[in-house]
Amino acid sequence: MIERKILIGLITNTDFLKQIQDDWKQEYLESSTAKLISSWCWEYFKKYKKAPMRDIELIYIKKLKKGIDEELADEIENDILPGLSQEYEENAITNLLDETRQYFIERQIILHKENIESRLLKGKVEEAEEIVEKFKLKKFTEEEGLDLSNPKTLEKLDLVFNTSNQSLIEFPGALGEFWNEQLIRGGFVALLAPEKRGKTNMLLEFMMRAVKQNRKVAFFQAGDMTENQFLMRICIYLSQKSNREKYCGEQYIPVLDCVRNQNDTCEKKIRACNFGFTTMADEDIRKEITKETLIEAFNDYPKYRNCYNCVEWLKKPLGAVWLKKVNIGKPLSLLEAKERVNGFFVENNRQVKISTHANGTLSVSKIDTILENWKRKGFEPDIILIDYVDILEAERKMDVRHQENDKWKALRRLSQEKDCLVITVTQADADSYEKDILSLKNFSEDKRKYGHVTAMFGLNQDKKGREKQIGVMRINQLTAREDDFVVSNTIKVLQKLQIGRPFLGSYY
Repeated sequence: MIERKILIGLITNTDFLKQIQDDWKQEYLESSTAKLISSWCWEYFKKYKKAPMRDIELIYIKKLKKGIDEELADEIENDILPGLSQEYEENAITNLLDETRQYFIERQIILHKENIESRLLKGKVEEAEEIVEKFKLKKFTEEEGLDLSNPKTLEKLDLVFNTSNQSLIEFPGALGEFWNEQLIRGGFVALLAPEKRGKTNMLLEFMMRAVKQNRKVAFFQAGDMTENQFLMRICIYLSQKSNREKYCGEQYIPVLDCVRNQNDTCEKKIRACNFGFTTMADEDIRKEITKETLIEAFNDYPKYRNCYNCVEWLKKPLGAVWLKKVNIGKPLSLLEAKERVNGFFVENNRQVKISTHANGTLSVSKIDTILENWKRKGFEPDIILIDYVDILEAERKMDVRHQENDKWKALRRLSQEKDCLVITVTQADADSYEKDILSLKNFSEDKRKYGHVTAMFGLNQDKKGREKQIGVMRINQLTAREDDFVVSNTIKVLQKLQIGRPFLGSYY
C-alpha cells in the first residue's frame, strides 16, 4: 500500500518530487512495477521540473510501444492508471513525506539483512562481516537552516564563542603561540615534510599532549607502521629512553639557550651564567653552530649553564641550542614499559583508540564506519589523527590527482561532520630534499589539498643535516584560514627522536 501512495505522490505532486529527490534511491522500492513507474516520473521531472500528472498515460503508451513486460503492462493499465484522479483527490500529501522516509529506513534494514544472509548462504563469512562493519543507516531529516530572526540564535552564539576558538591541544611557548589557534574543533590540519622527517613522531606528540589535556583521541595507522611498532614508540615516548643499546647510556640532549648567553653579550642580572663559550655573532650561532662545537664546549666549559630567563628572549629571535649530557641508563625493558603504560593510560583512564591497518586497506569511508561503531559503544573522539593520508585507499579508481583530491575532501568532511579536529601528515615532493625551507610549490600529487585544510605546516631541516644532528626542527606555516602568516617565518623546535621526543621546547 505504501509504495502505491509513493507512486501517486511522484505522479501527481511536484512539491513531493522536489522534497524527496535528495533521499531517493530506487532500490528502496520492492515492487518492480513501482520501480519502473518511478523511473518514468524522475525522467520527466529532470526534463520538465514538474510532476507528470496526466502525462503519465502518454509516457506509458510510448514505453508500451518500445516494449514492456506483459504482466507489468497489465498491472499499470488496470490497477494504477484508472484510479489515479480519484486517489490524488483523496490523498493528502502532507504526511506522505514522513511515511516515505520511514518506509525507506525500513527498506534499508531489510535490504541489509538480505545482503548479509545471501553471503552467509554462500559461505562468504568475511564478506558478510565487511557488510556489517560498513553498514550505516541513512536517516532522513528536513533541512531547517539557520533562522537569524529566531531568538534561539543568541543561544547558539554562546556555543560559537565558547568552542570555535578553543584549542583542543595546547603547546607551550613559541610553538603554542604559532599554532594553538589552528588546533580547534572542526579544524583540518596537515603537516607537510619529506620522508623520514619525523612526521609520525609529531602525530604521536599531538596524541600524548591531547590525552594529558583530557581529550579523547582516535589514531589511525594506514600502513606506515605496524601496531607493535607504534606501541613501542609510545613506550619510548613515555619512558624517554630507547629500546636500543646505541641510544642509551650517555647521550647529548638539546635544551633551550640564548645566543647572548653563549657569546657572552648579555648583561642582565637574571642571567643564569656569567660567561660564554664562543665569539660567534648571534645569527651565526643560530645558523651555523654544529654538534661538534657544542659537544666540545660542553666538555671545555663544565660550569656553563644554559639560560632563557628574560622576557626579551620570549619575543625576539634570540633562541639557541645547548647540548646537555644525560645518562639514559639501560635500554627500555618490558617491565618498565608496562609500568609506564599502566601509569599513564590505565590508571588515569585516558581514552585513546588506535586502529592499525595494512597498507592500501584503510579508506576514509572505513574510518567513518569504525568511528560509528565506536560511537555506538560510547566513544566519540575530540581529535582524529591519521598516519598518513597519502597511503589511504582511494574510494574511486580514477586519475591519481583526482583520487588524492577526493581523499582530502573526504577528510575535511569528516572534521565537519564529527565536529572534531582532524590532523594528518603528507609527503612533500622530490624537490623538498634539496630545500632548507618548504614552500607551497612542494606539494605532492595535487595542490588542491591546500584548499581543503584549515591549516598546513611544513617540517624543515637544512639539507646538509646540521639541524638534524643537533636536534632542531623548523616549522613554517604554508597556509591557514583566518590568519596572517609569512611562509618564510619559522618556529624552532628542539627534539630528540631517539628518546621518542619530537618536542622538548621551542623558540623564535
